[in-house]
Amino acid sequence: MIELTVRHETFPLANTFTISRGSRTQSDVVLVELTQDGVTGRGECLPYARYGETIDGVVETIQSQRKALAQGLDRIGLQKALPSGAARNALDCAFWDLEAKQAGCRVWELLGRPEPGPVVTAYTLSLDSAEKMGEAAAKEAERPLLKLKLAGPENLDRIAAVRGRAPHARIILDANEGWTPAIYAELAPHLAVLGVALVEQPLPAGDDQALATMQRPVPVCADESCHDTASLERLVGLYDVINIKLDKTGGLTEALTLEGAARAHGLRVMVGCMLATSLSMAPAILVAQEAEVVDLDGPLLLARDRPNGLRYEGSEVYPSTPVLWG
Repeated sequence: MIELTVRHETFPLANTFTISRGSRTQSDVVLVELTQDGVTGRGECLPYARYGETIDGVVETIQSQRKALAQGLDRIGLQKALPSGAARNALDCAFWDLEAKQAGCRVWELLGRPEPGPVVTAYTLSLDSAEKMGEAAAKEAERPLLKLKLAGPENLDRIAAVRGRAPHARIILDANEGWTPAIYAELAPHLAVLGVALVEQPLPAGDDQALATMQRPVPVCADESCHDTASLERLVGLYDVINIKLDKTGGLTEALTLEGAARAHGLRVMVGCMLATSLSMAPAILVAQEAEVVDLDGPLLLARDRPNGLRYEGSEVYPSTPVLWG
């Protein structure tokens, strides 16, 4: 019998974090613990309002599986018991952690994969004025990959300011659905000139069909438009890359399936994260091993992380120890 513990936890951010949809000063996550015969596996998710999720709603959804868990629900059964999303992610990752601990091995061994190594993560610059984003870029100029949150009329000024203050960094952009086809068409010819390597979700997820007939001089990545394998086929021809986030896929199990399916469709892979702790990042590092772009910087933006969190050396992030996860 598996016992379930679920609770809401809050982690303050180091600085106010702003994207096109608003600002936040803290990260509100849901922690799940699954215990069986004295062994406990953990998972974490971040409910996201953009997808209609709330802390209370996700906690309630997880709690709804308590009886099923006591009656033998396992990780495979979970994939049908709950839809993709934050609630299933926390449970799925807790199952993986529990299975590895019970087997006395690591999750990558259960998967039959080689031991993971460190990956280079993007570092995100919060949306601000061009001047402020340039100043922020100067402080992080030695990082190899910077991600810019964008919105509004100063897009090119912001990109130029960052490029001027961080001349050697690769730059990726994230509009968080904040552009229109007209804005994208106006900006697109300038992006390669400014050294932009990728544009993430320029158009709203429900209104991105225009990308099929538009020039894409810089690769365009689906984030809000891509959740799980079921959402993939529609994206072929619209996007060049997909952003896999475990809170969207509903856990590591579906994320690995989505990764393989994306490559089979000729799409490249980015692995991203919500603004959460090292416990959320740890499973994603396994998916990120062969990703073209990695964005797992959530813990770098927190004022404090979990104990035994991931090790970051500059922009390199190392796989977790078993004390944290997996």
